[in-house]
Amino acid sequence: MMKIGYDAKRAFKNRTGLGNYSRMIIGGIANTAPHITGLLYTPGINGQFSEYFDNVPNIKVVQPGGAARLFPHLWRSYGIAARLNSDGVQIFHGLSHELPHLIPKRVKTVVTMHDMIVWRYPNLFKPFDRMVYRIKMRHSCHIADLVVAASQQTKSDLVEILDVPPEKIRVVYQSCDPIFWQPPTEDAKNEARNRYNLPQTYAICVGTIERRKNQHSVVRAMANLPDSLHLVLVGGHHSSYYNTLRQTIKETGMEQRVHILDNARFADFPALYAGAMMSVYVSEFEGFGIPVLEAMCCNTPVVTSNTSSMPEVGGDAALYVNPTNVDDIYEKILALYNDEHLRQQLVEKGTLQRQNFTSQKISRQMIDLYEELAR
Repeated sequence: MMKIGYDAKRAFKNRTGLGNYSRMIIGGIANTAPHITGLLYTPGINGQFSEYFDNVPNIKVVQPGGAARLFPHLWRSYGIAARLNSDGVQIFHGLSHELPHLIPKRVKTVVTMHDMIVWRYPNLFKPFDRMVYRIKMRHSCHIADLVVAASQQTKSDLVEILDVPPEKIRVVYQSCDPIFWQPPTEDAKNEARNRYNLPQTYAICVGTIERRKNQHSVVRAMANLPDSLHLVLVGGHHSSYYNTLRQTIKETGMEQRVHILDNARFADFPALYAGAMMSVYVSEFEGFGIPVLEAMCCNTPVVTSNTSSMPEVGGDAALYVNPTNVDDIYEKILALYNDEHLRQQLVEKGTLQRQNFTSQKISRQMIDLYEELAR
């Protein structure tokens, strides 16, 4: 019997992104390896996920007690480590860039590094947040016995930026939420289209509306395409870039063809993908381009960037563009728009490519990593 401790804050707090990754790893390993007990250390639980792991017998949730509940950040940074010996934890896994301080020496440690965006795009972060994130990431990579990189791109960045020894890094990709692996019915697609008042023919672009995600280039490219093809942007917005994007939409005359869904239900994402003619995801940089995988799982052909990790995810199942070249984006979208056979070819290749990212495969790789550490 092996006991693995997890920093599970994101699993219980985050609806997407790091939360999905945490839930996928924890749940996948618990289901794949009944001999492993997972202890989920979290300072609090979002009501949405309060019963998420209730029916998994080899998982136990650990929260602070007494006065420690008043200082959740301190408990997460120092209090967790104080419990690991008494809880019998053999390996502790930080699932989102950080590890607690003062972990007992007998406990082996793993940290997952998803990306190095705080270094590559520092202006996206407030100065204090940027400083804190960098300190935590340096500390975690320094003390960890093994570092899990979400892609070869992230591994290269870890070596280049933080001088992490390559032999200390293991590349383990991620999967996406289980809801994307169940093909939506025609009724579900029609319901989503009606719920958000969408046209019959649209391209979809999923991701937070921010400069790095490069939605303005997609808008400019599509302005020259037939009026029958609309663009659906799915994602929240937290910056002045949203206002810049709205101005771009106005300047290109795309007001009637761009639909921004900043409050779409996550449960509707598969139907929104599946109802689209194509997914256009031309982010300038990603540690792991999960919308590429989500689209392939929904049998939606993909246009994506030829940079960073996107080719690792898309393989030969996507059309690639230079994300800074609007003409290139336009030509690839037009090619898919005009060629039903090409769209079907990409869908068929996507059904094969996505098998590299199943939860079962990722869980098995992570279990092998744990067993390597235990030995």
